[in-house]
Amino acid sequence: MRYRYVVRIGPQDVGQRVVVRWRRPAPGGDEVADVVGPLEAADDRHFAVRNRRGELVEIPRDRALAAKVIPPR
Repeated sequence: MRYRYVVRIGPQDVGQRVVVRWRRPAPGGDEVADVVGPLEAADDRHFAVRNRRGELVEIPRDRALAAKVIPPR
């Protein structure tokens, strides 16, 4: 069985709680990570998500593997 990642968020979802799986730069190569929180910005080049620690995580759109809106906590 194959799974296909799909990015399903955009500017229309700003303010919604989202999860984004992305390739994060790390020593020795990229690693896959998830960030969950409210989407604060989205455009053709990046997504900005505020994580639970209050940090703003900026994700280049070309590094996003999958993303979707999720229900509130």
